[in-house]
Amino acid sequence: MLGPDGLDWAMVPMHMGGKTMTVAYDPTRHCDIKVWDVEYRRDPVRTLLARIYQPQGEGPFPVLLDIHGGAWNDQDRTANAPVDEQLATSGLLVVAIDLRLAKEAPYPASVADANYGIRWLKAKASEWHGDPATIGVLGSSSGGHVVQLCAMRPHDPRYTMHTLPEAPHLDATLNYVIARSPISDPFARYEQAKKMQRDTLITNSEVYFYPWETIFEGNPQRILERGEPVSLPPMFILQGELDDNVLPEIQERFAAAYRAAGGEIDYEVFPGCDHRWIIHPGPQTDRAIAMIKAFIARQLQPRQAVR
Repeated sequence: MLGPDGLDWAMVPMHMGGKTMTVAYDPTRHCDIKVWDVEYRRDPVRTLLARIYQPQGEGPFPVLLDIHGGAWNDQDRTANAPVDEQLATSGLLVVAIDLRLAKEAPYPASVADANYGIRWLKAKASEWHGDPATIGVLGSSSGGHVVQLCAMRPHDPRYTMHTLPEAPHLDATLNYVIARSPISDPFARYEQAKKMQRDTLITNSEVYFYPWETIFEGNPQRILERGEPVSLPPMFILQGELDDNVLPEIQERFAAAYRAAGGEIDYEVFPGCDHRWIIHPGPQTDRAIAMIKAFIARQLQPRQAVR
């Protein structure tokens, strides 16, 4: 529907306590937010935390889970804070989570953490005035790789290994996926890093994908090329034109394969931008944030939402 400003708003029916409520998302609104950390999973390696960005008000608010990047070996829930804050102030309940790093546990550990995080957030969202039926996910760089696998394989036993006793009925299905500079083909990215003599990127891949053959098994591009049965929620990929960490042609091949498999995917290249442009202020960052909000609003138009 159109708001009074002529822009798209999303209105999602929500059922609570026998009553039908409506989740409205107006990308142009501004909300004050409250930010704090909570524990979301206790692992023998360390306690994993979630950072909550809660719009102030009664809600219910649409829900977005953020998965950080860092080449599987670095960063935490705070990595994407500038973006998370801007999205939350538009009326989204945004939750960013830690993942185990490759040196703590190789693939598929981080994907299993994210799968658990999706289910955990579905169980907890209503406590923070969020509607779990609206959940989508945002992933950056290696976090983009993680969310692609979560979206395509929500029921994979390698990823569902961590049980959620308080809500065993919940699964990790998603309404949509947003991926900024995702490592959509880890092996192609590894080969590219070798040609460019990027030693850190090479080592990071070798530490994460252990044993090495998992770089082909846990590879979104190869999964599609193999014709595996997968879930294909709507996806939006944002890519910097000058990114030499993950080259644009990797995204182009993935977008083509996703469409060929029957998925809906938007792919946008941002001129003059590198790998992590979106965390720095500027006109292309403003454009990216606006496009993310618009994409979310489109996905939240009335339809069958996941639970």
